[in-house]
Amino acid sequence: YGNFIDDLRLYVRGGTGGMGYPRLGGEGGRGGDVWFVAQERSTLKSIRERYPQKRFVAGAGANSSVKALKGEKGKDCEVHVPLGISVLCDDGRQIGELNAAGERFLAARGGLGGSLATNFMPCKGQRRIVHLDLKLIADVGLVGFPNAGKSSLLSKISHAKPEIANYAFTTVQPELGKIMYADYKQISVADLPGLIEGAHANKGMGHKFLKHVERTKQLLLVVDISGFQLSIKTQFRTAFETILLLTKELELYKEELLTKPALLAVNKMDLPCAKDNLNELMKQLQNPQDFLHLLQDEMIPANTIEFKDIIPISTYTGEGIEELKACIRKSIDEEAEQENEEYRKKKLLLLQTSG
Repeated sequence: YGNFIDDLRLYVRGGTGGMGYPRLGGEGGRGGDVWFVAQERSTLKSIRERYPQKRFVAGAGANSSVKALKGEKGKDCEVHVPLGISVLCDDGRQIGELNAAGERFLAARGGLGGSLATNFMPCKGQRRIVHLDLKLIADVGLVGFPNAGKSSLLSKISHAKPEIANYAFTTVQPELGKIMYADYKQISVADLPGLIEGAHANKGMGHKFLKHVERTKQLLLVVDISGFQLSIKTQFRTAFETILLLTKELELYKEELLTKPALLAVNKMDLPCAKDNLNELMKQLQNPQDFLHLLQDEMIPANTIEFKDIIPISTYTGEGIEELKACIRKSIDEEAEQENEEYRKKKLLLLQTSG
């Protein structure tokens, strides 16, 4: 998975409390806490490099003494983590989430200081092993089989410089790019490693790819108009079959993914016969039910994706790229307006009920 890390296992321990002072009834200070703090430009790779032991222990509380009957609290330990982090227990249960800069999560609580209730003996801090699971946050996620032209598209619409080559699985780690518009609006786009049939069952880069799709606001499916074949041993798939198979993979991993707004970019329109293939594809997409017999039953998705727009493009000649950028912008703006409208309605309802 290259230099990109999206899962990190850490040991965290709260500080031990300070000793109490039995003779004068003094209380020891509480142990420090371990906090995860979301910070922009932070990465899991930087955490691993800075703290190779991957151990985070907070400071111990001060003992009670004649000079200070109430001991001071131990020093907190703060770990800066990237945005889009889920915090999981060792058993895989999610215990927290950090999505915005400045958000904090208490990973391990410090132990109580010694007092009358504890016979003046201090308590140990909480200790546990946690997993930091990163899911990229982007406005648009590029979804497609290997070699569909996702990396070429990202380099055309944004300033990102992903590796581009004429073989499958060029992208082995997620790439983030930003589309810049004339009015300075920016839309982030994530190019994710190519899916293969069976990705939902964790074949290829299955779950490592699909979990990043969860955090994107919209999907942009990229398909090769001339079809796709992973290797000589696998079956050739037409553009229409490719769309259905991608839908099936998303559906089997998590059905909610299909509720996201989606656009379709039909790539490689510079190839011969592309126009005829596109006409055929449009016919099939208008009435998908009439063409489902082309696939085996287990490969047919329960629901087909409704595309907001279908844009024929060529990353080689640049055809349709500007139109695609405009469609992405329109779709994102419409979605934001809808969210604002829903928020306004909720606020109004709250005001009415409180009134």
